[in-house]
Formats: sequence, C-alpha cells, structure tokens
Amino acid sequence: MLPARGETVVGGSFSQHHGGKGANQAVAAARMGAAVTFVGAVGNDMYGREAIEELRRDGIDVTGISILSGESTGIALIVVDHHGQNQIAVASGANARVTGDLVNSAVANHVVAAGGSGPGAYLANLEVRDDAVVAGARYARDRGMMVLVNPAPARALNSELTALSPILIPNELEAEALTGEHDPAMAGRLLSGRTGAPVIVTVGARGVIVVTREGVVPISPPYVEVVDTTGAGDAFAGALAAELACGAELEVAARVAVRAASLSTTARGARTAMPTRAAVA
Repeated sequence: MLPARGETVVGGSFSQHHGGKGANQAVAAARMGAAVTFVGAVGNDMYGREAIEELRRDGIDVTGISILSGESTGIALIVVDHHGQNQIAVASGANARVTGDLVNSAVANHVVAAGGSGPGAYLANLEVRDDAVVAGARYARDRGMMVLVNPAPARALNSELTALSPILIPNELEAEALTGEHDPAMAGRLLSGRTGAPVIVTVGARGVIVVTREGVVPISPPYVEVVDTTGAGDAFAGALAAELACGAELEVAARVAVRAASLSTTARGARTAMPTRAAVA
C-alpha cells in the first residue's frame, strides 16, 4: 500500500528507470513514428549524460538539450502499490533553469523536427517555467504547428499561454485543481472556454474525455493487465502529439493514444512498455 502522511511502509523492491514528463512524452512520440526534437536541460552529472544517451537511443534529436554546470539533473522518486497506482515527488534540478531565453536559443540554433505530411506539433508540460512553455508555444504557433500542453504539475495557467489556444491535456485531478470543478467533463468545458481550443481530460482506468465545441466524447481504454501506471499520462500525451503532428483528426488521435497509454502500463517503469505505432494499430 502507499504511505499516508507521516507513515512509513516497509516492503517491495527498488528499481531505477529513466523518466521525466517531457522525456517520457518525447519517447512516446518517437516510438509512434514521429521525428522528435527535445528541448530542455540536464545537469553536468551521470544522470544527465545517461538521460541524453537514452533519448538518443530512441532516435530523438538531443541537440537542443543544455548541460548546466552547478545543477543536478531532475530526479523523481516514485512509490507504486500492488494495484499499479503511484505517488511521485520531484526534485526539479536543471528543469527549473529552463527559461524562455534557453528555449529561444535552442530553436534558433537547431533544426526542429517537422511533422512530415502533417502540421507538426509542439508538446510541453509545466515541470519548467511559464516563460519557457510560452516561448516554445509561440515558436510553434508562428509556424502553423499544433500546440499541446500537459498542465502538470497543475498551477494557474499563464494568460500568454492560454491566448495561444493550446490543446490542454490534464488528468482529472489537474483539471479540478485548475477549475475547482470535480466533474471532469465540466472541468474540460471550463478550460476549453479559457483557451478556445479542445481539451482532453485523462481519467485513469476510465480512459479520456474529449471536449470540443461540438460536445463531449468519452473514450474507454482496452483491457490490459496493469502492472505500473507510471508514465501512462505521458504515453498518452506523446502518442497524441505524434498522431496530430501527422494530420490525424483529434478524436481519431485520442483513440490511438488511449491504446498506447494502456499498453504502457503493462510493465514496470514509465518507458519500458511504451509501444510502437505498429503495436498500437
């Protein structure tokens, strides 16, 4: 079982895996066949060097990653119970030093992957500063790319960001934190009203809820034997971005991404079971 406040729980086993929301999402998109450029930062330490090499092995362009002296690479501690549910605590390290200037410099000096026959897509999360997220979103919007934001960890949405009409991808707790609304469909409607864009709320084992101007569409996941839900939201976001980048319709892309997220829960570690596009089809 997972520990409550002030409680120590004994048992289980320890393992170490590569992770980070942005990196997990990049891997998910790459395994779905997208050409992916990663922009971010790591510390000048063992964890940072290994993180870059692991992304490179998945075919991701890592030339936009800054290596920062005097900073540690971001680290997360994750506790998983026997049902596959988890608790996560993050030490941000170099992630907190990712600024708008760093993003602008990275995209100015490196060729950012295009979406092939589609418009391309930009995907960000809130483990970095608002100015970094906004800088990337502006770059993408100016080039006609889809803009997607996973608002996690949840915090008040930057007005400059919402003005760029991103497709938001919160989970149900994040959607509630952002709106005060417990019902995920209503929370999605409220968020869509702020951005003028669709919102997809992930609802764990129930799948996702796609909210557009036309209405609300729930999408249920296939049945799988769940081992570890860590990274399932990242698998969904990355797969969704990959599909939209190639020109897929939103609901079609969401259905593919739900299948990818479900398959990702069938092994321990955020990336171990992230599927390829062929495995999802």
